[in-house]
Amino acid sequence: MINISIPGKSDYSIKNIVFDYNGTLAENGKISASVRERLLLLCSMADVYVLTADTYGSASHECSGLGLTLKTFPTDNAADCKAQIVNELGRENTICFGNGFNDTKMFEAAALSVAVLGGEGMCSSLLASSHVMVHSVEDGMNLLLNPNALRATLRG
Repeated sequence: MINISIPGKSDYSIKNIVFDYNGTLAENGKISASVRERLLLLCSMADVYVLTADTYGSASHECSGLGLTLKTFPTDNAADCKAQIVNELGRENTICFGNGFNDTKMFEAAALSVAVLGGEGMCSSLLASSHVMVHSVEDGMNLLLNPNALRATLRG
């Protein structure tokens, strides 16, 4: 569990970290070595979930051996599937990372949300539903590995 106290706002006990796969965690269906290293660290701190329609068919291979839970679903209702998973995990202890339009409902269902402007871009409307925007998923992961940075960004 990752405990984060945001002065002037809330205290969070993050039990679940939820990542969109394509465009957020992976570029062109592949997870980089630096993301893999951070995933291993985060998996030792919380329950990590990767949600995907698996556009490239590579998610299972790329996520193997990381100790996370991979959930796939059809592309036609991805937004609803992602939001349902976050609701089942529990809003109060879940943080989400995403970059696409189909991440908006998931962001609204989570206690905290991080929009990732990576190499595959970010849907501009997602920004309105996010608490933080980062340049890369590594930057977003670093906010959890060093909660003081997240605290400084969100404090009242």
